[in-house]
Amino acid sequence: MNILITGGTGFIGSALCSRLLAENNKVVVLSRYPEKIKPPLKAITDLNDLKDSDIFDVVVNLAGEPIANKRWSNKQKYHIFNSRIDITEKLISYFEKSANKPKILISGSAIGYYGIGKTDSIIEEKENGDSSFSSELCKKWETVALKAEKLGIRTCLLRTGIVLGKDGGALSKMLFPFKMCLGGKIGDGKQWMSWIHIDDLIGIILYCINHDNLKGAINGTSPNPVTNQEFTKTLGMALNRPTIFPMPAVVVKLLMGKMGEELLLAGKKIIPKKALDAGYLFKYKELEKALINVV
Repeated sequence: MNILITGGTGFIGSALCSRLLAENNKVVVLSRYPEKIKPPLKAITDLNDLKDSDIFDVVVNLAGEPIANKRWSNKQKYHIFNSRIDITEKLISYFEKSANKPKILISGSAIGYYGIGKTDSIIEEKENGDSSFSSELCKKWETVALKAEKLGIRTCLLRTGIVLGKDGGALSKMLFPFKMCLGGKIGDGKQWMSWIHIDDLIGIILYCINHDNLKGAINGTSPNPVTNQEFTKTLGMALNRPTIFPMPAVVVKLLMGKMGEELLLAGKKIIPKKALDAGYLFKYKELEKALINVV
């Protein structure tokens, strides 16, 4: 297949590109950093660089300012928001002008869509969000992406959880304190962490490409979410390190503000119902197996 990817140099995008190339697909990456793109990948810096003869079967939209790299000042929230909405709107404009439209758009989103209210209830794709920044961001991002449906393009909205992998993602930021025996639960540890191994997230993306019955919101999470306390204990076991230094909620709020409240102290029990119902088989269902593979 011919595939266009935005955000192809990021943690998820890089893994996806490697998998697609291994399966003999032709991949074009739209990136602000073309120097990072190595053959056989082809790099472009603007959709206007594409010719009429460039026809894509699949478009995967993963671009966006990292959500957890900096404290959420008003300026940073603008960058996070605009970086996602702007590229998605440009893709829709590109589709509108294209004589040969892709068969499918897979557009990034996140489980932040479901908001931050505390609950132990199972959350499936049909659930609604709230007025938190994460939720409002995802709702707007998805609304723009869904314009592709009116153009006859099957659209999947990938609501990604906490992605575990060897070369980046949330885990790379957690490992150092844990390896130094300084790891511990965050807050009361009762908040849910809906995680997924990078191999399964890429697997779900490929499953969406190859199964025409999948569309709309799709949770990119493992079938077995855990509490932060259980995650902490399992990571400590995988590293053979103690986990006796908790980070109190007041410290998280002081150091990270709203970002800490929404990303670290909140969490919901997300289940990938649509992927499971469609027959996707997870390689890493259990957290312990996933963490041992990664660390």
